Amino acid sequence: QGHLQRINRLFSMLESVGLRPSLDSYSAALECMGRNQSSPKVIQRCVQQLKKDGFHVDELFQQCLFEEDEKEKVLSAIRIVQPNYQLPPPPKPQTCKASLLPDFYSKEKTVSYPKLDFSVQELQERFQQQLEMELDNTVTIESVESAKPLTPQAIKARKVLATLRSQWHDSILQALQKSKRSMSRLKTASGYNMLYPYLYLLPDEEYVGIMLQILNTLSPQGESLAVLARELGSKVYNRYITQRKLRSRQLEKVQEIYEDYIHLLAKDSQPDEYLPREYWEKLVAEAGFGPSLNLKDCSWPYMLLMRLGMHMLELLVKAVKVPRNILNPRLEPKLIPVLYHIYSFRSSWQVGLIKPHPIFSQIVSDAAETLLTFNSSAIPMLCPPVPWTSPHFGAFVLNDTKLMRFVDGAVQHQMLLEQCPLVNLHPVLDALNQLGNCAWKINQPVLDIIISIFNDKGNEKLDIPPPISEAPRPPAASSNSSTWNKSQKHKFLLCKKKAAEMHSLRMDALYKLSIANYVRDKVFWFPHNMDFRGRTYPCPPYFNHLGNDVTRAILLFAEGKPLGPNGLDWLKIHLINLTGLKKKNALQERLEYANEIMEEILDSADHPLTGRKWWMNTDEPWQALACCMEIARASRSPDPAAYVSHFPVHQDGSCNGLQHYAALGRDLIGAISVNLMPCSVPQDVYSAVAQQVEEFRKKDAEQGVKIARVLQGFISRKVVKQTVMTVVYGVTRYGGRLQMEKRLKETEEFPEEYLWEASHYLVKQVFNGIKEMFSATRDIQTWLTESAKLIAQSGQTVEWVTPLGLPIVQPYYRSRSTVAGRGQPARQQAKAQQAGIACRKPDTVKQKNAFPPNFIHSLDSTHMMLTALHCLRQGLTFVSVHDCYWTHALTVDVMNQICRQQFVALHSEKILQDLSEFMLEKYCSPGRETRALWQKKLMEQLSNVPRTGEFNLKKVMDSTYFFS
Repeated sequence: QGHLQRINRLFSMLESVGLRPSLDSYSAALECMGRNQSSPKVIQRCVQQLKKDGFHVDELFQQCLFEEDEKEKVLSAIRIVQPNYQLPPPPKPQTCKASLLPDFYSKEKTVSYPKLDFSVQELQERFQQQLEMELDNTVTIESVESAKPLTPQAIKARKVLATLRSQWHDSILQALQKSKRSMSRLKTASGYNMLYPYLYLLPDEEYVGIMLQILNTLSPQGESLAVLARELGSKVYNRYITQRKLRSRQLEKVQEIYEDYIHLLAKDSQPDEYLPREYWEKLVAEAGFGPSLNLKDCSWPYMLLMRLGMHMLELLVKAVKVPRNILNPRLEPKLIPVLYHIYSFRSSWQVGLIKPHPIFSQIVSDAAETLLTFNSSAIPMLCPPVPWTSPHFGAFVLNDTKLMRFVDGAVQHQMLLEQCPLVNLHPVLDALNQLGNCAWKINQPVLDIIISIFNDKGNEKLDIPPPISEAPRPPAASSNSSTWNKSQKHKFLLCKKKAAEMHSLRMDALYKLSIANYVRDKVFWFPHNMDFRGRTYPCPPYFNHLGNDVTRAILLFAEGKPLGPNGLDWLKIHLINLTGLKKKNALQERLEYANEIMEEILDSADHPLTGRKWWMNTDEPWQALACCMEIARASRSPDPAAYVSHFPVHQDGSCNGLQHYAALGRDLIGAISVNLMPCSVPQDVYSAVAQQVEEFRKKDAEQGVKIARVLQGFISRKVVKQTVMTVVYGVTRYGGRLQMEKRLKETEEFPEEYLWEASHYLVKQVFNGIKEMFSATRDIQTWLTESAKLIAQSGQTVEWVTPLGLPIVQPYYRSRSTVAGRGQPARQQAKAQQAGIACRKPDTVKQKNAFPPNFIHSLDSTHMMLTALHCLRQGLTFVSVHDCYWTHALTVDVMNQICRQQFVALHSEKILQDLSEFMLEKYCSPGRETRALWQKKLMEQLSNVPRTGEFNLKKVMDSTYFFS
């Protein structure tokens, strides 16, 4: 009776202030009633009120998220008053109706998707390995530098470090416990009092471990206060999520479903007509009771992560100390902080940095430790990723991963994704799953050569960074820096900057090579997510196929396929493409050239470091070496067509952005210039623009323009290439001028006194040349820019939806200029550095300038996803590095065909017209009779869609050089 009265009072009180409980509130109330076996009257009153508020009992089970046995308890409560109540059947799977995929999701004909070359048992074992790695949160691996001999100095330094770390562990633990006690005594709700519960989510030892991990990875040059705080806060959050998934039994359920899911992927199993997402959803629907796979939202605000991280940093700064005389016994034995604050101006900001004391950096350097510790999410997965089924669920087994990457503090992307009907996101989710399901392995011979050079002082020409011991030394000068002249100070600063750059590059290479070495005998996978434009990225940040030449050279497909009749030819063409030598030549000429230099190719493969080293003088030397080795193995095999190759062959877009613009504007001249039309040899847009600029220069020189005469003989493809390439992605005249100046500087003969004037002149002529050659491109760019400008000036961000249904919003906002002054506490610096997040007005300039390139990027990603889905349907291995597509040599021709088909299909849509209609509906409120002046201007602008030319899109199907 008491319960009933309290429930009645609660409902009456809510009604009196015009509020009603949410569905989640009813679910929580009924769960408590089911758990406590409340009286039927209390439950009946709750169910009646639920119906009165417009809900249905079925919705509790269709829309609410449950943990542990909550679902069973809600059902138990309802059956007390409705004994015959049955759970609603799972909703029927919805079929995506995207116009670009009319048959892809059709169930009329069964499709057999490719299987992985593993048994069910093998995949189950790999899943267990991955699960154990994620449960540990971190992975400690051997550094590739570990082969160096252990010196007495290193042994001594390691002992010192071990002693210090033991002392620091105790000091940090005491400081943490002391701060928690002082917070518990606070009566006011101060900023740090707010942190109190977040310091009790994990055992104290976990917080200490996180702080020590940060200390062990700190660069001698220091790190941004904000970056470190964000990293510390995120580490706590990620460990909390792991604990929560364990407590809620969510992991238990994921485990059960994954064990069934791998039957879809394994070679010795039955189901084959499902996509990974579809099969996972089917298994979830059949699972019935137990926790939901999506946890109730528990994401922490950005400011909370920052404050928690700042607090942990302050504890580190206060608690971690080292004796001043540890390296020099003649000094006094005074304890000094290991970490200290320094400040650096960046633009109008004064940014706080945390820097380790040189004594600590010296000990770490002397110790030359051979172990590296990473978060488990930094290591490639040891089993196929969990398929993306929603914006909240997919990728790693335990590690929390967002479907869409976005800048800190931005929430609009997540809101847009949540508001979007899930069925509209199916193509994007399925494309990400296709990319993530590609299995990889290491090219061990190439990795071994790279590691040997890495440990032999590196090689800058081959992009293997030398150790910091090779950094240039500043010239000898007086020990008193105050007496240095201007030149000495300048040289000292340059040496310091170079040393910082070298350390950063060296550590980046060390991480990549060490991770590659760790998985050298394993098969692994890269789960994928995307940025706000839809461009896809592997989730592990250090080692992946988006990396540089070195990283790409050591990756092979785990699955091998025979070369077939044309595979060896494609390997040879791919090698010549990597050299950059025959870009203007026909494919047949490239193949003939490869056959002519077979002796060099075989010498490179057999004697990479002791032979004639032909491979070292190519554009992409390491990939070229790897390809030489593959060609050697294939050509020496008894039957090259039957040789099983794991080697990825790349097809690179031919000035991809301009291709999209030419297709959007049906621009015939532009289409010819970027290889959308059939031609006997590849068209080179960069040479064409250089030629056009040279024509302008000649005319100006004849009319007496001095700088035009100075530039005679200096206008080349190399000088204009970068600017032409980036014009399509929104480079400004200022940015273009800097690019030109850099290229001219690299030309030794060019007179230095004319650099500014010449680059200013050239960028103007390049823009004029592109305008003349690509008239439709400039019209579309201008239309997009002006539309974005009017939208941003109205105080709104620019939004659109890609042709595949992905909603996009540009995350550019104005932020106040804030100076975090010397001596401010870390928490005040955190507030200062986050001031911009509270100010949500759009940055008009960024919104305007970024819209054309972002829109083109979104079309590019749409084309890639369409290609990925259709490659999956035809059983191809496919991955992408944005506009560079990879597959086996056997299937290059098929992938090329699919790629062209999907480009034509994409641009056969009314892309600009659809964009115009979407924006008119969103920003111009068609229902209103009266409109503001800006709305009238925007309506006029959006309605004036650029006209298109006469180019016939179907010609793309016959284009030989769609890929460069």
